Amino acid sequence: MNSAIKLKSILLAFRPKTLTAALVPCIAGTALVRAMGLDWNGGILFYALMASFLIQIGTNLVNDAVDFKKGADTEKRIGPQRITQSGILEANQVMLLGSLCFGLAVVCGVPLVLQGGWVIVAIGLASVLMGYAYTAGPFPLAYLGLGDLFVILFFGLLAVTGIVFLNTGEWYSEALVLGLQIGFHATVLIAINNLRDRAGDQLVQKKTMAVRFGVRFSKWEIASLSLLPFLINVYWWFEGYKIAAILSLGALPLAVKLVRNIFANEPGPVYNKFLAQAAALHLLFGVLITIGFAT
Repeated sequence: MNSAIKLKSILLAFRPKTLTAALVPCIAGTALVRAMGLDWNGGILFYALMASFLIQIGTNLVNDAVDFKKGADTEKRIGPQRITQSGILEANQVMLLGSLCFGLAVVCGVPLVLQGGWVIVAIGLASVLMGYAYTAGPFPLAYLGLGDLFVILFFGLLAVTGIVFLNTGEWYSEALVLGLQIGFHATVLIAINNLRDRAGDQLVQKKTMAVRFGVRFSKWEIASLSLLPFLINVYWWFEGYKIAAILSLGALPLAVKLVRNIFANEPGPVYNKFLAQAAALHLLFGVLITIGFAT
């Protein structure tokens, strides 16, 4: 394999299509600060984005290596090819690359710590440690069925409230509501991924929500996570953020289409397409509500 193809494979292992999960809470949280009539800092947004991207990439790489070691990724895998599974890099090399990303995330977090103090240290360290512990360590979250909760908490609630706190020095209930909406849509991606991989995960005792509770439960979970953020928009309407409440409804048709597709199809390769739709839903809702807050 030539170096150009190898480099492309490594970059694809970062799972760039899923990085919207790091992008959306940062831009939406910053727009909320503006909508509240408070000052926002472009430097904070930049460093928060860099740290978030690096933590997610590190988590993806560790997941790649650990799933291969535990037998969850084999030649029978339905989802996209992984660099460890395909032999492009050895598991220890992928783990090292993931660790490097976590280290760089810590470096990017230094300006955020200087701005926000010890509470940001706690959030940052927890994010890095939980990113590693998502599939690795003695209590891997994904293998215990806690992956969905991890995403809601770290890619929703903490991400949004954290960036609002960095800009304002205060904790606001509005940030919690927005974090919940964004966290729900981010979790749709992992729920679809786990439903697609349910059969293989069951063989290696990876007890995701799909493995623990079955296909029907997972389909209803995906439907709930996809549609609840639009129901929560009622909060923004009554709080006076009517443009954000209305504009973000533009993503509702995509959510309805995704839910219909999930219920119409059993887990299989077609779920790769639905995973892309879920990423588009997360991004579209996030961008629309961001524009709504910024208007």
